[in-house]
Amino acid sequence: MRILVLGGTSFVGRAIVEDALRAGAEPTLFSRGRTGTGLFPDVPRLIGDRDTGDYDALRAGSWDAVVDVSGYLPRQVGQAMDALGDRVGRYLFISSNAVYAREGVRPGADEDTPRLAPVRHVRQVQDLDDATYGPSKAACEDDVTARYGDRATVVRPGQVVGPHDGSDLFTYWVRRAARGGRVALPGDPEQPVQVVDSRDVARLVVQLLADDRPGAFHAVGPAEPTTLGGLIESCARAAGSRVEIVPVPPGTAPRFPLVRADRVTQQRSPARARAAGLPATPLEVTAADVLAWDRERGSRR
Repeated sequence: MRILVLGGTSFVGRAIVEDALRAGAEPTLFSRGRTGTGLFPDVPRLIGDRDTGDYDALRAGSWDAVVDVSGYLPRQVGQAMDALGDRVGRYLFISSNAVYAREGVRPGADEDTPRLAPVRHVRQVQDLDDATYGPSKAACEDDVTARYGDRATVVRPGQVVGPHDGSDLFTYWVRRAARGGRVALPGDPEQPVQVVDSRDVARLVVQLLADDRPGAFHAVGPAEPTTLGGLIESCARAAGSRVEIVPVPPGTAPRFPLVRADRVTQQRSPARARAAGLPATPLEVTAADVLAWDRERGSRR
């Protein structure tokens, strides 16, 4: 299978390319060529720029599928589709759980949960913020589905974690738990939390393409439902350390990673994605791999 990856050198895109290669697929990367230049030396690269609208490199060639990892604005996605036309079989768009409205959400919400209402002029948005990110992703989903119909697939990840994660949201807790001792937590240790291993997301994406499967899918984890306190304890076990979680009142400490007030948005159902091939890497395995990667890159924090 020939797969065009729009992105492919950072975190989730990198994991998708790695899984595609393991599966025997033939990926091609489209990016600016500024990051990850040493990765995948045998994988063809096409150079362009989604910010400036340079898609000339996509105006020739054909692929069985395209994975759009780097589309955030409807303009970007629309320009890519215009350049590719019917020279791709399936268009898989990496979206986000941020497309959903928060009102009326229940634990176990599935992919048919109502999404955010359209925001006026969302297709003219140039710079994303908290108010426009979700609606923009939703508009991108709509445009892909309108253009490709049954050849469109949407993957909506939750909080993605794993090696090569530049956000440090999960890595912070892995690193802190490895030091052991008393851990301040300005939040509720019983707060539900959903994180998904980037390699699980990649496996789902490649399997969906192999099965030529349309529709929308939640990419959420971990293997078993957990809480923020449970996540910290899992990180400690992975590191071979012991921690004592000390809840402190919110507002008495800086905002900490993964501490959230919207509890039910962290309890979405992975059932449809699991049935389609989403693996369930145990949280301790993810934590151990992140700790090893963090130490390998020289972190001493």
